[in-house]
Amino acid sequence: MPKLSTYRTTFPIPATMQAVVLSGLGFDNVAVRQVPVPQPGPSQLLARVDAAGVCTSILKIMDQGPAHTYFRGWDPAQWPVILGDEGSITVVKVGAALAGQYRVGQRLAIQPGVELGPINHRERYRDHGRGMARTAVGYTLGGQLAQYILVPEEVIQGGSLLPLPDENLPYFAVSMSEPVSCVVSAQDRQIHIHKASPGAPRVPRLGMLPGGTTVIIGVGPMGLMHAELALRFRPRNLIVCDKIVARLDRARNVLQAKARDAGVNLLAAESDQLKATLTQVTDGRMADDIVLAVGINPVQQAALDLLGREGVANLFGGLPKGQNMLQVDAVKVHYDEIKLVGSSGGAPSDLALALRAFADGDIDPGNYVFGVGALAHAIEVLRGIKANRIEGKVILYPHCTVDKLTLGLEHWSAQEEERFMEEHLA
Repeated sequence: MPKLSTYRTTFPIPATMQAVVLSGLGFDNVAVRQVPVPQPGPSQLLARVDAAGVCTSILKIMDQGPAHTYFRGWDPAQWPVILGDEGSITVVKVGAALAGQYRVGQRLAIQPGVELGPINHRERYRDHGRGMARTAVGYTLGGQLAQYILVPEEVIQGGSLLPLPDENLPYFAVSMSEPVSCVVSAQDRQIHIHKASPGAPRVPRLGMLPGGTTVIIGVGPMGLMHAELALRFRPRNLIVCDKIVARLDRARNVLQAKARDAGVNLLAAESDQLKATLTQVTDGRMADDIVLAVGINPVQQAALDLLGREGVANLFGGLPKGQNMLQVDAVKVHYDEIKLVGSSGGAPSDLALALRAFADGDIDPGNYVFGVGALAHAIEVLRGIKANRIEGKVILYPHCTVDKLTLGLEHWSAQEEERFMEEHLA
């Protein structure tokens, strides 16, 4: 039997596993280690991690440690943690109290931001976790940069464990659902007020304005996700903007056919051409929706002048402290009724929608995979992210053994994943 078929149908549980462990602050205290496979309690699950993404948020965890909001005093130097908030999992062992609710072999996804305070190890948090309303997978709850993950009560009771709309979704796609859920959440903040007639009541609707003009500023990986998902709302014009010409070229390649099929006029503008392009295409009415997928203060400030009447600007790219103040024209807010919105992360409902978007073809997660490798490459990837050498998501396959990390991919597919795993499964 081929290795991948065996992998998908049998679920042996070893005594130890590889995991990316943080045991202090900085790169000196993060390593791929051999650790015991956790044993689930009656109300817990043990799951195999089939694929895992490496998120930029890990760098913040490494810098802040106990001071991080989700750590609340938990010191990884005293109680090391397994990192990784993005992944695709398969159940391999079900706690007795969960029998009948989950099954061995069932594929699931985890929304890492758990809307529930700590249940386990409360003594490790400051003030025993009093007042904590959120915990997080890959922070103090064991993460997915490992061969196996303990799914604790927090995740299950917090509603953060989700079934897949299609259990044939590729492993990498399920792993990609977390970053895409952040985009889904952000686009739900684009609120427009509709009136069917002058005498009709106002009705708020979520998402980009259908038939309007949407502008995505910054088409790195997250901005490009925004652009692809924005096509769901059928704007009349979709303008992608960046100062890096290669990113605009890639955006055209990824979006052109899909935009044409959706009846959307796709335009690409370099940063210094955006205002003129927008003015021309809208006959001076300017933008209905702007997503700022860059965390650069002058760029965000300038973009506010590009909003048309009742336009909505989404400050998706976070500004660093000390550079986080913007000036807002109160006259424009009052008379043009513009809105500024923002969001941070996603909810389980956003993750479910992201998974459904993959299954329905609303977004192709393969467009955003920049590299693939094994768990052993996790530190190399983190260093690449810190040095801004990673232009997209790197997917690691914890049960594969690969000598070299592959970077610079234009696209990744289910078929390529199958070939990769068939060749490299240990």
